[in-house]
Amino acid sequence: MATTTMTTRPPLPPFTHESAIQKVRLAEDGWNTRDPAKVALAYAIDSRWRNRSEFINGRNEIVAFLTRKWVKELDYRLIKELWAFGDNRIAVRFAYEWHDDSGHWYRSYGNENWEFDGDGLMKLRFASINDLPILESDRKYHWLLGRRPEDHPGLSDLGL
Repeated sequence: MATTTMTTRPPLPPFTHESAIQKVRLAEDGWNTRDPAKVALAYAIDSRWRNRSEFINGRNEIVAFLTRKWVKELDYRLIKELWAFGDNRIAVRFAYEWHDDSGHWYRSYGNENWEFDGDGLMKLRFASINDLPILESDRKYHWLLGRRPEDHPGLSDLGL
């Protein structure tokens, strides 16, 4: 078992149901900061991603990808939910809402498969995502930008 240092990201594998839920919420909280450099610290230096049809390798590419993403996806708000977990793997489903620079709103739905190293850093991330145009009046995420409040419903509670 790895010891907690500046380069570890607890909770560490092997995951329990509780620690997997905690890891998912920490990931959600990180992404809701929309801070590419901060988010990238949760990933191994040599992390590999497939995000939709884009292949990303290493933290520098992760920062560049997230920077591009959040320039396009304005007022981004995300909810993640644990789907399944094992020793050092977690599967999540998620939905996020955002609008483009023309004011068109979207809800993006997806699934991610994550694999972690012994320090709790994500070394593999495979994401499949679909975008659904929505009306602004159909939005379900209305909290202030940043962390989702504890009392805000999750995906299942919202019927998503």
